[in-house]
Amino acid sequence: MRSFKFSFSRLLLVTGAVSTAAVLAGCGSGLDPGYARNPRFATSAPLVNAKRDPSFLAYAVPESELHKFPATRSAEFDVHGVDVSKYQGDIDWQAVKDSGVAFAFIKASEGGDRSDAKFQYNWAAAKAAGMPRGAYHFVYWCRPPHEEIANFIANVPNDPEALPPVLDVEATPESKSCKRTLFRDEALRDMRAMLELMERHYGKRPIIYSSVDFYQAILHSDALSEYPIWVRSTKYHPQVRYGNRKWTFWQYRSDGRIPGIPNAVDQNAFNGSWGEWRSWLSSQTGLSAATPASAAAKPADNRGAKQLMEEDPATLPAVQKDSGAPTPPASVAEPDKG
Repeated sequence: MRSFKFSFSRLLLVTGAVSTAAVLAGCGSGLDPGYARNPRFATSAPLVNAKRDPSFLAYAVPESELHKFPATRSAEFDVHGVDVSKYQGDIDWQAVKDSGVAFAFIKASEGGDRSDAKFQYNWAAAKAAGMPRGAYHFVYWCRPPHEEIANFIANVPNDPEALPPVLDVEATPESKSCKRTLFRDEALRDMRAMLELMERHYGKRPIIYSSVDFYQAILHSDALSEYPIWVRSTKYHPQVRYGNRKWTFWQYRSDGRIPGIPNAVDQNAFNGSWGEWRSWLSSQTGLSAATPASAAAKPADNRGAKQLMEEDPATLPAVQKDSGAPTPPASVAEPDKG
């Protein structure tokens, strides 16, 4: 969810007993030969062919079939949403909803002591516009799990009408203060502790958000599969990178343009029809969702092949300078208390 250029040369992979390739039924794993200088992961994924795919790990479909699985297949799904943080600027949530966006995930917190400057406004204004919304926490791997979730709880009201909380797990190679190498057993232990704390407080099973590299290094082999997963894949359909893992949400692009949002934004699809979305939404929030009449409800993904990148494009439109949270309109001046 963060916008930063990711260097895969900073990932460490070591051969172990459990084979990710066997799970993904793909064509092996790859890495940049310079990986050892700044490790971020230690994983059981074997290095079958270190030079074939330097961008990162295994494909779950034959390479000859990759052309059948572009991320533009997002247009096949009926229900689309966004995820936002302060970097999207001052959002007009009514315009976002009127454009056909069906849901939003809003960044609330990061690590043990940081909160998003626009969370409280976005949280209240999205609800006032009738937008189903949930909050997410970005994990900082050098803080204890209880501190991470205490920070999230301090920022996010316990609203029964909110979508389930989200734990955003990614490598942070650009961090200047957290140089921890993520070992699979330790990362899974910390994640489980955080997820259980979230579920205990909010009464809803949390969602895991994962990037491709984190999934294939840490979450492979059905780890924590009892939790719904929200996958990122901006070059391919999720089947290519996540195999047969059942997903609930798919982040398919990071450079989307949506009415009411002044800057580029992540776009997401729900894995189901409108009927399935209505059923899922009702079960999680008690809310009902009408099928929007707007043609924009099912956007066409017109990206060309060169725009389909596994990570954020190197250059995106300039991010609006953060000037702090805007003043909420009178109707949302008092956010929910929980």
